[in-house]
Amino acid sequence: MLSRAARPALRAGAAAAARAPVQNAATFATLREIEDRLKSIRNIEKITNTMKIVASTKLTRAQRAMTESRSYGQTSNAVFEHAETKPVEGENKKTLIVVASSDKGLCGGIHSGLSKAVRRMLAEKPDADIVVLGEKCKAQLARSSGKNIVLSFAGVGKDIPTFADAQAIADQIVLLPTDYADIQIIYNKFINAQSYEATPIEAFSEEAIVNSPNFSAFEFDEEVLSNLREYALANSLYWALAEGHACEQSARRNAMDNASKNAGDMINKYQILFNRTRQAVITGELVEIITGAAASEE
Repeated sequence: MLSRAARPALRAGAAAAARAPVQNAATFATLREIEDRLKSIRNIEKITNTMKIVASTKLTRAQRAMTESRSYGQTSNAVFEHAETKPVEGENKKTLIVVASSDKGLCGGIHSGLSKAVRRMLAEKPDADIVVLGEKCKAQLARSSGKNIVLSFAGVGKDIPTFADAQAIADQIVLLPTDYADIQIIYNKFINAQSYEATPIEAFSEEAIVNSPNFSAFEFDEEVLSNLREYALANSLYWALAEGHACEQSARRNAMDNASKNAGDMINKYQILFNRTRQAVITGELVEIITGAAASEE
């Protein structure tokens, strides 16, 4: 018959033996969770690496198109610079802001930078109208300045912009009923592969072109004035869209590169955690085996 002093020790041993399977079950569940998380992160790393490669390939083509588009826009601007064209001032004159965005995301803060630039312009000219090219900036600006949006375009940024795309957009902008003093096209200017900047391009009305001090030197007929204005607007839009597309591809490549590096860091941390947890499970099982063998020998 056991003494009263031995009974508490036996009860403690029985309780420890009862708890051991529960701890092992929890450990095995944790190992399974860590392993599933590792698989998920590795899949994400594969996706981000693939998107980085695709963006790098598209960036080369986009930069080539951007270089070609600059010749269109800068040539038109050179005409107005020599003519000393300036926006028409008046109480009933409004400003139109054209935002050259796109429909695609996963490219950092490239769209939010444009939206911030537009909000700063609206702080100075709260009655200005907005035309949005792309769904990303439209969604951002609709929350704060939805009443200013008069026209929007979807399906922008699926491929490299062409002059035909810019011409189609310019046709719709010209049909707007309001007589605008000037048109400000906000786009992302490509500085280098790592940086870009929200920059405006000025597009002038027919009245502003006619009233230019040196416009008579170009000897334009009044009949082609409307065509000149629309053609210059299409050139500027093509420039803005092509350069913004190059910035988007560059930003997406950088964003996917950072995401891949972060995924790699997380994989390393979870791998270390998995190894340590598995080692703890093996050590616990060895302790149980040794304890059981020692108990059986006694």
